[in-house]
Amino acid sequence: MGKISENKSAASCSGCFAWGQLPGRFCRGCYTYGQQHAVGECVGCRRKVPVDDKHGYCRLCRAQATWAIKASGKASVIEPYLRRVTCQQLFFANLQRPKNGGSRVGKAGRRVLKPPPLPEPRSVITTSTQLMLFTVTRDFRRFDRERHANLANPWLVRARQAARALGEARGWSRWITSDVNRALVIVLSGFREGESIRYSELFPALRIRGLPVVRTAEVLDRLGLFTDDRAPAVDQWLERKLGEMPPGIHRAVEAWVHTLLDGGPRSEPRSRHTAWAYLGEIQPVLLEWSSRYDHLREVTREDIIAARDAATGKQRESRVVALRSLFRHAKKNGQIFRNPTIRIRVPRQTGGVLQALVQADIDEAIATATTPDIRLIVALAAIHAARPKTIRTMQLKDIDLGNRRITVGGHVRPLDDLTRHAVLDWLNHRRNRWPNTANPHLLITQKTAVELGPAGRLWTTRATRNLTATLERLRVDRQLEEALTHGADPLHLALVFGIDEKTAIRYADSARALLAQAAEGGPSRRDAVS
Repeated sequence: MGKISENKSAASCSGCFAWGQLPGRFCRGCYTYGQQHAVGECVGCRRKVPVDDKHGYCRLCRAQATWAIKASGKASVIEPYLRRVTCQQLFFANLQRPKNGGSRVGKAGRRVLKPPPLPEPRSVITTSTQLMLFTVTRDFRRFDRERHANLANPWLVRARQAARALGEARGWSRWITSDVNRALVIVLSGFREGESIRYSELFPALRIRGLPVVRTAEVLDRLGLFTDDRAPAVDQWLERKLGEMPPGIHRAVEAWVHTLLDGGPRSEPRSRHTAWAYLGEIQPVLLEWSSRYDHLREVTREDIIAARDAATGKQRESRVVALRSLFRHAKKNGQIFRNPTIRIRVPRQTGGVLQALVQADIDEAIATATTPDIRLIVALAAIHAARPKTIRTMQLKDIDLGNRRITVGGHVRPLDDLTRHAVLDWLNHRRNRWPNTANPHLLITQKTAVELGPAGRLWTTRATRNLTATLERLRVDRQLEEALTHGADPLHLALVFGIDEKTAIRYADSARALLAQAAEGGPSRRDAVS
C-alpha cells in the first residue's frame, strides 16, 4: 500500500468502520489484518470478516477490548475483555499509534540522559507569620443573610459555578440547585483563603434549614475546601465490640477486622457484612478468652476445639472459619508464634434439599408487578435468576437491545421477549420521568436520579418482601426449574447462569432428590401445578 494523496476524500473502512483517508476499501490496519487471517464469522459482532485463529474475533472487536484494557489501567490478557464487548466505539483511521518512536536518541544510540535537578532555592523568611494557637469551631446556625451574606466573595463565586456544572452533569432539578446555592452562601460568605469547612460545622447549620448536606459537601470537596472530621463508623463499632478485651487481644482483632474491610498485602478486601458476621460469631469466644488470657499467643489448640464443640450445625462451621481467618492473619503479621487452628476440620454442612415454589406463590408475586420498575425487577429474578444486589447494581451498558443480550452478574445471557418488553417499558418511563439524569445504573429512584449510586436494598425488594415468593426464592426456583428440566446437569447450570461449580452441584443434587421423590409417588412441584 503506497502513500495516500492529500487531496483524496475521506471514507469509511469496510473492516473497522474507521473514518479517514484510506488507501483503498480498507485502512492500513485492516489490510494487514486481512493478509494474516482468514475470513470467518466474528464471535462478537457476527460479521463475515477476517478473524484471528485463537479467539475468533475481528480487528474491530479486538480494538474495543484493547481500549478497555487501557481504560482499566491494568495489564491483562485480552480474552476476558473480548467477551465483554457489547458495542462498538467508532474512531478515526491512522490515529491509533504515534508515528514517532518517542524521545530523540543521542549520538551513541542511547536515550538522552535527563539533566540533573536544579538545587532547591534556599527559603528565606522575609516576613513574620502568625501561627494558629487553637481551632475555634464556627457556628453557621447564627447566619443571617441580610447581615452576613457576601455574594461577591471569590470563593463563593467559584463554588456556585462548580455547583452549576455539577448539577448539569448529574441532572439536578432547579430546586436542588437553588438549595445548594443557599447552603454555599451560608458557609462561604465569610470564607478566607487557607481555611477549611469541617463536616461538624456544616451539618448542624444545613440540617435545621432543610438544605442538602451531602451535595453541598461534594461541591466543597471538589474545590478542596472540605474536611470530613467524622469518626469512622467502623471504629465506633469496634470499640463497642472489643472494649472489654485486654490490649493484646484488642489490637490483634482490630487489625484483623481492618484488613477484612480494607484489604492488605496479598489479601483482597471483603464485604462489610462478612466482617460483621465473622466478628459477631467469635466475639463470645474472645470475651471468654479475655478472662483468662492477655494475648492471642496464649490460645491453645484445645481452646479452639472447645470453642468448636460448643456450637452445632452451621454455626459450628462459621465459628471455625472465622477463627481460622483471625489466627491466620495474626500469624502472618507476627502477632503469634504458631497457628492453633491448623488441621482442625469441620464437616461441611450440605444443607437440605432445595424446594420449588408452587404456582400460586409465583402468581402472587407476578400480581404485585404493577409498575414498570417492579415488572423489570421480578423478570430479572424469575427469568434470569439475578440476585437482589445484582439487580440494583446493573447498569445501562449491561443491556444490549440490538444484539438481544443481557449481562447478569458478569454473565452474558440471551434477552428473551418478556424481559425485553419489561426493559423497554422501564426505559421509556425512566426517560420521561428523569430526562436529565446521568446515573449509569439501570434502575434508579427519585433520590438516586440526581446521584451516581445504585438504588437501595429496601427499595429493590419492597414489592415481594412479605410474600412467600421473594426475589431470592424466585431466583432459587428459576435455577431449580432449569435443573429439573434439563436432567440435573451441573455443567449446564454453570454455563446457563454462570454460578460456582459447588452451587451447581447442589442444585443438581436437589433436582435429583425431587425427581426421585416424584417417581416414588410423593408430592412434587408438577403435582402442585397440575
